[in-house]
Amino acid sequence: MAQYNVAPLENLVEQFERMPGIGHKTAQRLAYYVLNLSKTQAEELANAVLDAHTKIHYCSQCCNLTDKELCPVCASSARDKSTICVVETPRDATAVENTREFKGVYHVLHGAISPLNDVGPDNLTIKQLVARLGDDTVKEVIMATNPTVEGDATALYISKLLKPMGVRVTRLAYGIPVGGDLEYADEYTLAKALEGRNEI
Repeated sequence: MAQYNVAPLENLVEQFERMPGIGHKTAQRLAYYVLNLSKTQAEELANAVLDAHTKIHYCSQCCNLTDKELCPVCASSARDKSTICVVETPRDATAVENTREFKGVYHVLHGAISPLNDVGPDNLTIKQLVARLGDDTVKEVIMATNPTVEGDATALYISKLLKPMGVRVTRLAYGIPVGGDLEYADEYTLAKALEGRNEI
């Protein structure tokens, strides 16, 4: 059977396949969806990608994503700056925020310590976290890294760094399934995990 290849289409499929969780069939469906867009819609999609890439950067305090100097949480005077919730990804910060239980601020590590994947402490935003504890404002740091081997190792590493600074370091209670990701946990489970956090 002859192979029917259209180079621009194949290239589009390959670009979608690079995205996490997107297999070949889903990439094909997305590519055909994009091809069926009007020229205006296609340009809007392309411009949205470029706009996000150009304007979004790390918050200068918490390293979450923002299009301003400070993210909305750090910029808010209503947030409790004495409590920092440390998460692995911006998606995890959103998941905790959706519980509406947490009134403090966040710190996004952008990963977890994973020697097998060549990710060490210097590849994360741990130095920026330590710098935030320079004055006596912060009283508690909640380690909300994922309940995985890498997440636990990261939480333990950071807790050892922060303990000598006189800050209370706690870990989310295991209401979240071990091996799961925060972004997939429901709000109730996350809220219970926040309530039942333990010192480490």
